[in-house]
Amino acid sequence: MKRIILSCIALMVSAITYAQIQMPPASPTFELKGTVGLAEVRVVYSRPSARGRKVAGELIPYNEVWRTGANASTKISFSTDVLLEGNPVAAGEYALYTEFTEEEATIILSKNLGWWGAIGYESKDDVLRFKVPVKHPSSMYETFTISFSDFTLNSANLNLKWEHTKAMFKIESKVDDVVMAQIKEQVIDATPTNPNVYFQAAGYYYDTEKDSDMALNWVNKALEGSAQKQYWMVHLQAKILARLGKKSEAIAAAKESMKLAEEGDNPDYVRLNEKLIASLEK
Repeated sequence: MKRIILSCIALMVSAITYAQIQMPPASPTFELKGTVGLAEVRVVYSRPSARGRKVAGELIPYNEVWRTGANASTKISFSTDVLLEGNPVAAGEYALYTEFTEEEATIILSKNLGWWGAIGYESKDDVLRFKVPVKHPSSMYETFTISFSDFTLNSANLNLKWEHTKAMFKIESKVDDVVMAQIKEQVIDATPTNPNVYFQAAGYYYDTEKDSDMALNWVNKALEGSAQKQYWMVHLQAKILARLGKKSEAIAAAKESMKLAEEGDNPDYVRLNEKLIASLEK
């Protein structure tokens, strides 16, 4: 009997221990992913909301290291080496801490990923520290938000926003060295059999404002190697000709691209060519 009673007590204690009400988190966890140049960037953080409380100087403490969110410290990772505001950072995962004042924020990358919030943070674990200005936009962000903006071929800004406080920093990926090495290997030092390789090289030279004569040579080879002319290739040819100052040839190419786009039922390229022609006929 005693054994039965003890077993019942154990079951009751177990039930009390494990019985819990499932509640929504006050600061839900969010994952942000994006491609910046050739780097995959991932941010994992918890998102607190103001809920009528003062954020600047209180929920975001001034002159104190902050976890950049809620709960565990925010984590940021890069698949390749990057630059943060011009500072080199090796590929890998880091804890993202910040230290705010009213006018500026110190961005901190720490190699210690194990701390809950900023408890236990030590500057000896810092991999990088740099400062950026703080803005106070009129728009209200009720919930703490990290987002990307202002994308280019090799960079984007990462924004930290809450209430009327905003800080951002630039992430840059070392795109040019990687792409130029591929162009040298596959185009300059070789003869591609795939016309799209010539087209890609020409497009990159155009987008980055490199040698326009070389870009024209490559897009011409792309067109020569294609079974039939493609409107997107001819449109690139028209843009390169325009940059080289060959206005009449550029207009002719744009008209040809527009005709091919109409046949291919692509109104976007029709409009692009109309816009290019209008700019050249001014």
